[in-house]
Amino acid sequence: MEWTDEGIVLGVRRHGESSAIVELLTRAHGRHLGLVRGGSSSRMRPLLQPGNSVSAVWRARLDEHLGYYAIEGTTLRAATMLASSHAVYGVTHLASLARLLPERDPHQDIYEMLDRTLEDFDNIGAAAAHLIKFELAMLAELGFGLDLDTCAATGETAELVYVSPKSGGAVSRRAGDPWRDRLLRLPAFLHQNDDGASGWSDQDLQDGFTLTGLFLLRHVLEPRGQAHSDAREGFINAVIRPRAKAAVP
Repeated sequence: MEWTDEGIVLGVRRHGESSAIVELLTRAHGRHLGLVRGGSSSRMRPLLQPGNSVSAVWRARLDEHLGYYAIEGTTLRAATMLASSHAVYGVTHLASLARLLPERDPHQDIYEMLDRTLEDFDNIGAAAAHLIKFELAMLAELGFGLDLDTCAATGETAELVYVSPKSGGAVSRRAGDPWRDRLLRLPAFLHQNDDGASGWSDQDLQDGFTLTGLFLLRHVLEPRGQAHSDAREGFINAVIRPRAKAAVP
């Protein structure tokens, strides 16, 4: 068995004296592990860092075997990310989200979204907005997508500013104002027609994390006996605090 694919490094663990087991999210073969001979060497360690994009050749005698990777780097962003606390937390959290996917099950849209998310990590606000959208995409990929395009109460598509914590459906201002204390806030950048050109306020980002956090916990994590990763909280703190300080005149 042999295939070649693009991948993003999710994690690495040492195996034996010099090898390493590498976990990739690949474009066509999903989340996939393989053994890299010499993966713990000083030459390979910088390449096999979470967040890096690689080209991988996987070989095994049988499809169900762990198999071996031959890996070459294509986009080595980890070195730059290590200088930023929000990026370190963010990559760790993104990897934990990707591990919710079944192993060896292709999810090309998620792969491409993860790649785009990592490319924008230099911009703190954009990184946060992309990560929230990635959490929404993961909910949809796992079968728990939210309907944020039409009002669950009236079918309207304008002024969608709330989300029902029960149904996960958007609610318009007109329908939701009488019940606003019981509803979640829907930040504008999560609308399909909002490209983020107007930027993201701290409140927008906090509302977004509250929204995705609730449904991830309820539908995905708690049924598996899990909770949100510490890296998620670390990322939120690392994003919100610097932006709040920068806003003080």
